[in-house]
Amino acid sequence: MSTGFQPLSIIYHQNYDIPVPKIHSFVGSKFSDLFHYLQKNYASSLNVITPSSAHLDKLKQAHQIDYIKKVQENELTKDYLRLINLPWSDRLRERSFLETEGTLLTAKEALKNKIACHVGGGTHHAHFSYGYGFCVFNDLAYTAINLIEEKLVKNVLILDLDVHQGDGTIDICQNYSSIYTCSMHSNESFPFDKKNGWMDIGLPAKISDGEYLKTIEETLKKIKKKVTPDIVLYDAGVDVYENDKLGNFKISLEGIHKRDNMVLDHFLNRNIPIATVIGGGYSKNVNELAERHSIIFEKAIKFL
Repeated sequence: MSTGFQPLSIIYHQNYDIPVPKIHSFVGSKFSDLFHYLQKNYASSLNVITPSSAHLDKLKQAHQIDYIKKVQENELTKDYLRLINLPWSDRLRERSFLETEGTLLTAKEALKNKIACHVGGGTHHAHFSYGYGFCVFNDLAYTAINLIEEKLVKNVLILDLDVHQGDGTIDICQNYSSIYTCSMHSNESFPFDKKNGWMDIGLPAKISDGEYLKTIEETLKKIKKKVTPDIVLYDAGVDVYENDKLGNFKISLEGIHKRDNMVLDHFLNRNIPIATVIGGGYSKNVNELAERHSIIFEKAIKFL
């Protein structure tokens, strides 16, 4: 007898982790930390899928060919590497191709099953011709453009609730009238040169749960009036948390739970598929960080 149970498709590759010095803000083990946390707590509810590397013909839809080849051939100059701000390694190069394709695979799974979650992604600072802010390639722009090019969807909403604006996503997607970028971020944090996307909501530092959740509710209503997307790419960044190392909001863990519930509820109840990426989250306590990033997965499992 069928129970109606459907496991959650999660996309992950064992080579997502990168070597990073302990003094660095970026946690190089965050992907395997999160994956092992999910396996420990939700193994029977998960369908784990492994991505392959992004191909050049797909990547050049979102990035300049010369830049892609510099990454591919380990020829990034110091100026490029300074902008990315991660120690360069073969693993970082490999991860960049894997994780970018991983988000596209997550979106394709979401189109089949209404929801799928990536144990990675959210590299929203990478621009057309250079990487930036811990991001080599832009997985969100890459995914949106290729979904449209492959005629799997007609329009895409990128909902970015990371504490930092998705400036690179806006840069790459601005020439696509069928890609709608909505970024809700801190006015007073990186990147300091804010871009103008389809819908941008800059919030004050130290904003707390009540005002934050009210703004999200209002933003979802505004989006509903303007567009009905074929799919939503949701950057569920947890650097909005009050104790995040690189954030400046005052959002509690309960606030993040409510936020993710609100977003999934809004779109899934309208039968709009949603693919999630983990986005930013920074902490020296790797267990705390894994638990924080797991919130969106917990919510997705409950919806299924």
